[in-house]
Parts: sequence; structure tokens; C-alpha cells
Amino acid sequence: MAMTADTQAVPWWREPTKDQWLAYVAAWLGWTLDAFDFTIFLLIMVPIANEFKVPLVDVTFVFTVTLWLRLVGATGSGWLADRVGRKIPLMISIFWYSVCNFIAGFSPTFMFLFIFRALLGIGMGAEWPAGAALAMESWPARSRGFMSGVLQGSWGLGFALSSLAFWGLFDHFGWRGMLWIGVLPALVTLYIRKFVKEPEVWKENREKQRRTKQEVRLPLFEIFRPRMLWNTLTACVWMGSGFVSYYTIFGLFATHLQKDLHFGTGDVALPTLISNLMLFASNCIWGWVADKIGRRWAMIIPAAIGIFVTPFYLGFFTTSYPILVLAFAVQGFFAGAVYGQNPSYLNERFPTEVRATAAGFCYHQGAIWGGLVGPVLAAWAATQPLGFAIPMLYVTIGAEIVFIVALLLGPETKGKVLVSDLELVEAPQTT
Repeated sequence: MAMTADTQAVPWWREPTKDQWLAYVAAWLGWTLDAFDFTIFLLIMVPIANEFKVPLVDVTFVFTVTLWLRLVGATGSGWLADRVGRKIPLMISIFWYSVCNFIAGFSPTFMFLFIFRALLGIGMGAEWPAGAALAMESWPARSRGFMSGVLQGSWGLGFALSSLAFWGLFDHFGWRGMLWIGVLPALVTLYIRKFVKEPEVWKENREKQRRTKQEVRLPLFEIFRPRMLWNTLTACVWMGSGFVSYYTIFGLFATHLQKDLHFGTGDVALPTLISNLMLFASNCIWGWVADKIGRRWAMIIPAAIGIFVTPFYLGFFTTSYPILVLAFAVQGFFAGAVYGQNPSYLNERFPTEVRATAAGFCYHQGAIWGGLVGPVLAAWAATQPLGFAIPMLYVTIGAEIVFIVALLLGPETKGKVLVSDLELVEAPQTT
């Protein structure tokens, strides 16, 4: 559907309605605070290992299982979102991960911490498919790439907030206090319940399914049928390599600084904070680019540049602290920018009947691969004289190459209008 001259004349931020803005803000808050609750753990793995007197590899396995259970939450939430709407699973997920983080702060033993941080992964995974579908279905096609970048890039804002909390509060309240403040996102559920409405495209699609008696009851099976299989597989490879890259670069850098370079709280928090602010800014910028040149190239170009930036912040040329901080900030702008089109590109690739399920599954199966990064690289680093540097270098480069290839093999969706049509209805056979 082409945009009219009147639509083009309206500034992009005035094109959405009030209800569309309210829906987008709900998804944005859910994702940003999801990031805060998860990433705070990445900054306190070493102190936790020290308090419970367990190997760091064991603590990294907590974040592994948390990521693995995201797939459980995402698949369940995606199915529920496709069946009953986007709001209910979004509220459940935010309340779930907030309470789990709070309870984990009272852990008397490492196993108690392990269980509740792992359970947090279910709520964490459940948030993204419901929130992303709500935001993208509610948003006009003209600026969807840009707002996708703002949405996904806000993970960086959540990470930046956790860095600030770590920097300013850790020395006073310890790692337990970092987890206790993670209960605050639960308040967002009140906002969603009162102000957010279901996207019109979803409501119309569900009505058509009921009226024609052609409801899609098992959407996860639909995306593995031959007509959608290639699209699903390339999306899975794209997301899997993206997760591996992200947790190698951003998930383990704080541990590398603490364990290998023996930096203190402030020195660890500063590059993490700056890089994640750059990640947010870059996702917005490359999101704007995605609306001009397409979703794929807006991810391929920064991913390729990020490959060449990697050796600089890992200290292969110098261990100067200012240079490490600067290089990691630059990496935040490039390698950090490749995730901005996750909401738009994944939701545009699949029909309305299965959108939340498909996007949630493809996105969070990547967490299975990303979850292996912590323990595998920690074990590998233990055999290396430079610690995490060599493992992080090799895995980052390899993952980024696979990421680029997977995108080249996938479709381009720039400008796609999300419709309520029953796209999975089998065409009647003629005799």
C-alpha cells in the first residue's frame, strides 16, 4: 500500500495516534526494564562467585540457563499473544521477571540464586514477543525501522541504567541490593492495564479466523511447514549468531575487565555505561537508515565494521584504559547497532496469524546459543595467558560473519504493511 501525499506531508511522529503511542511506550518500558533486570547480573558475577565460594564458570552457567529458559517463556507467550492478545502476556512477563529478581536478592545459597535467576529467564523471554508484536503492529510502516531501532536499542539504556546502579550503589548495598531494586518494573503492569489497547490488525485478523472457522491453533508448527521453512531457518541462524556475538562482546567484557585486568567498580562501569549509551544512539541512527536502504543492509554494514573494531578494546595493541574505553564505545556504535531491526524485521517476515509465536521462537532460540557463550568462553579463557581476550576475539569475528551470511540469504521487508488478511489460509483446489 503506497503512502499518500497527505501522509508524506505529516511529520512521522504525528502520524501515529495516541493509542499507537501508548502501546509503543508500554513495549518500550517492558523491554528497557527487562534489560536492567537481566544485565545487572553480568556486573555482579565475580562478587557472587566470591561470596558463595564457587568457580566463576558456575556463576556464568546461571546466566546460561536464564537465557535457555527464555525460549520457554517466548514460545508460550507468543502462542498466548497470537490467541488472546498482546497485553495479557506482556503484563504477566513484566511482573514475573521483576518478582524473580527481587526474590533472588535474598538467596541464602548459590542454588537458591541459581533457581530464581533461571526462572527469571521465562519472564524475560515472554516479554519480547508480546511487546515487539504490540509495538510493531501498532506503528505505521513509514517509520517502523527507526522506531524498531529505538525499541531494541533501549536494551542499551537498560544496561546503562544497571551500570549506573552498579557504579553508585554496589559499594553501599552489595550485589543483593542490585537485585532488590529489580522489582520496580512490576509497576509498569498498571500502566499497560489502564492505557494500552490491542492492535487493530491483530483484532481484525482474529475476528476473520473465527468467522471463517480457520483458526491457527498451533502457530509454532505452521512456521516449519515447507512454504515458510527457509524463512524460519534463516531467521534462526541470523538470531543465533546475533546472540553469540552480543554476549561475547557485551556480556563478558565486564568480567574480562575484573578478572583479567583487575579493574575496580568505577573502571568497569564506565566503559559499560558509555558503550550502551552509544548502542542506543546507534540503533536509532541505523534504524533511520533501515527505513532508507532496507533492514538487511542497515545490519550488515555495522556488523562488518564491528569485526575490525574488536581487537582494539580487547587490548591487543595497548592496555591503555582511555583507549579501551574509547574502542568499546565505538564497538557499541557498530556491533551494538545490528540488533535494532530485530522487532521490525522479525515481525515483518511472518503473517499476523503466527507473528508473535514466530518472532518469539526465532528470536529466543538464539538465546540457546548465546547462553553457551559464558561457560564455554570462561573455560577456554582459563587456559589462555591473556584470559578472555583470545576467545572473545575469535568468537566475535566468527559470529559476525555467520550473521552477515544469514541476512544475505533472507528476504528484504522494508516498507511492508502489516495486514489483517488470513495469509496462511490454503487456497481452494480447482478440478
